[in-house]
Amino acid sequence: MSNMKPVALQLYSLRDALAEDFEGIVRSVAAMGYVGVEPYGGMPGGLRATAALYQELELEVCNSHVPFPDEANLESALAVAEAYGLSRVAVAYLPETEFATLDAVKRVCERLNRASEILQANKVQLGYHNHWWEYKELDGQATLDVMLGELDDDVFLEIDTYWAQVGGLDAVEVVKQAGARAPLIHLKDGSLRLEDNMTAVGAGEMSVPEIVAAAAETAEWHIVEIDRCDGDMLQAVHDSYKYLTSNNLVRGKV
Repeated sequence: MSNMKPVALQLYSLRDALAEDFEGIVRSVAAMGYVGVEPYGGMPGGLRATAALYQELELEVCNSHVPFPDEANLESALAVAEAYGLSRVAVAYLPETEFATLDAVKRVCERLNRASEILQANKVQLGYHNHWWEYKELDGQATLDVMLGELDDDVFLEIDTYWAQVGGLDAVEVVKQAGARAPLIHLKDGSLRLEDNMTAVGAGEMSVPEIVAAAAETAEWHIVEIDRCDGDMLQAVHDSYKYLTSNNLVRGKV
């Protein structure tokens, strides 16, 4: 596939291993060939030392997940952006209860818009990463439609394609609909049953090539994330990289 986008790893996938041997695991990720990484809130290791390690290994930080950047968390979010040289960060999660009704979804969007304004004043863009509950239908409307209408244009979406599919929508169509509003695409795979563990990308039921094709003109990065899996997570992360690169779906280093 022409115009291949670089591939990164959401390091949350390896959170248990990182807690035991942070530097060794990051070095393993770099050796696999990942072009970049996406850190998450609460990672082990100090920001300066971590940023220096990524720089040494030529791992580009494509984005970082941060706690919701309200008044209590604003300074920490800005510190993350500064340490990694980022112009954007994303909220990784808001509870399912905050998406129970259309009015609740609109309130979430209002909070995201306010946080975005504050971050933009500091030259940082805010994004939102979904789970499955943001993609169900409420009163005949897809939550995504509501969010695209209510969020300011400057708030980007980081679409987790697996959770969008589990939520009941077609991930390919979600990516097409979001277009340039979704510069970051999360790729994961599995049975599409909510209760099941996930698999390496390419070993499950997701239409990965079609998703990548749908984002060909709008994605900046494809990001592998595996929340949980049977077997060795490091191997699943490696297998995901090999599947994506060997099928010319993403651009890696090796």
